[in-house]
Amino acid sequence: MSVLMACKNCKLLTELEHCPLCKSPTTKHWSGYLGVVDPERSNIAKKLKIIVPGEYAVRI
Repeated sequence: MSVLMACKNCKLLTELEHCPLCKSPTTKHWSGYLGVVDPERSNIAKKLKIIVPGEYAVRI
């Protein structure tokens, strides 16, 4: 079973050691889950400056 890790920069959840979006390192230490389907219509995504659909950590 793989472990989801969060990007230290953009908070994208991934199984990789470096973020596929911004290439920053990831960490296993995160909490909260946010799924973003349409960032252009989501007020929460806008507030968090999320522009790419995906799964994100709320807190790192």
